[in-house]
Amino acid sequence: MPAVETKSELSPEQSGELLSVLKARFEKNMNRHTGLEWFKLAAKLEANAEKLHSLNEMERTSGEPDVVGYDNKTGEYIFYDCSAETPVGRRNLCYDRKALDARKTFKPKDSATGMAADMGIELLTEEQYRELQQLGNFDLKTSSWLKTPKSVRKLGGAIFADRRFDRVFVYHNGAESYYGGRGFRGVLKV
Repeated sequence: MPAVETKSELSPEQSGELLSVLKARFEKNMNRHTGLEWFKLAAKLEANAEKLHSLNEMERTSGEPDVVGYDNKTGEYIFYDCSAETPVGRRNLCYDRKALDARKTFKPKDSATGMAADMGIELLTEEQYRELQQLGNFDLKTSSWLKTPKSVRKLGGAIFADRRFDRVFVYHNGAESYYGGRGFRGVLKV
C-alpha cells in the first residue's frame, strides 16, 4: 500500500465516490447503526472535509469504515473499521514511535499510533473493540493493536486483541514487536 497522503482535502469526484461507498455499506449493515439516517450523516460528512479525508484513508487502507453509533452528548457519529480482518494496509507495524525507534534491526515501515495519527484517527480501545465484536465476528485470522494503558506501555508492553474459539481475547506483547497478521483498527468521530 502507498504511504498515507498528506493532502487533507479530497476532490469533488473523490468525495462523491467515497460517499457512495459509505452509503452502500451503511445500507447493507443497518444492524450496526439502528435508528440512524443516512441523509443526516451525509450532510455532516459533506461539511467536514478533514473528517472525510480521514475516512478516505481508512477506506484506502482496507478498513471498510462504517457507522457504529451516535453520541447524543457531542452530536458525533462514531465510525469503526469494520473489515473482517485487521486492515491489510495497516499491518506489519510495531505499536508506537518509541517502539519503532527502539528496534535496532528489521524495523517495520511505521508504528500503529503514528500511522493512525497521520490518518487523523485513533486506535480502538479495549472497550471499543469489544463493542465492535458485538456487531459481528472480526479478526478470526488476524489481530489488532489496541490503545494501550499508559501503565502497560511504561513497562514496555502493548495490548492487542482478536477473536478465537468464539471469544474475544486481549493479550500483551512487547510494543516493538510486529507481525504480518497484526495491524490496527481505528475509530473516528464526525
